[in-house]
Amino acid sequence: MNDWYETFFDGVVVDMWRQATTPEATLADADFLVEALALEPGARVLDVPCGHGRHAVALARRGFRLTGVDLSESMIRCAREAAAEAGVEVEWRQADMRDLPAEEPFDAAYCFGNSFGYLGPEGNATFLERVAGALAPGALFALHTGMTAESVLPRLQERSWAPMGELLFLEENRYDAIESCLETVYTFIRDGRSESHTAKHWIYTARELRDLLRAAGFETLNLFRSLDCEPFELDSPELLLVAKKV
Repeated sequence: MNDWYETFFDGVVVDMWRQATTPEATLADADFLVEALALEPGARVLDVPCGHGRHAVALARRGFRLTGVDLSESMIRCAREAAAEAGVEVEWRQADMRDLPAEEPFDAAYCFGNSFGYLGPEGNATFLERVAGALAPGALFALHTGMTAESVLPRLQERSWAPMGELLFLEENRYDAIESCLETVYTFIRDGRSESHTAKHWIYTARELRDLLRAAGFETLNLFRSLDCEPFELDSPELLLVAKKV
């Protein structure tokens, strides 16, 4: 079950993620990344995992050189289609998020969209180490997650429904306090048919996440609760963290 992510991001899940955000939200994220990562013209940027490529395509349209890495064949296919439609070039790699390009150091990197925490304690630490290894000294890294303990636990619901375009999906959550792991069963309903998929997310406090980053070779610079750069605090809906490779 620890490798749930190997098959999760396919079919209806891909459709859900493509409907989950608006173009306006993607542009706002891109604005934040340009500023937070201090991107200079032509900067080489790593997006991992890149999902269906919305951030990478938005940044490529601004003249940055993007490499997107994702394990899901379906996500990479959607990302290629999005780049072609936008008329931009992005290097797409279908690979585990720990298997990062090593030919040339990146000027910056980011992990957006609640994509950190999939791999178990050892895997999550390894991922951060691999990101650090792919970056040039002094390069910046941005991590976005709504799954810190400060964000998840105060508002955790055992069950909730949400519409998502033509989809309706149910979340059923079970938190393992001993392992600090949230297991979620997602049930998707479309055209009267339903299917369920299970995901696991390891939960960290902001302090634990900073410690992981320090061990991987990063110095944490800022922790925000929103794209407006408000300070992160208890019950913040999300964390936007910016760190520097030392």
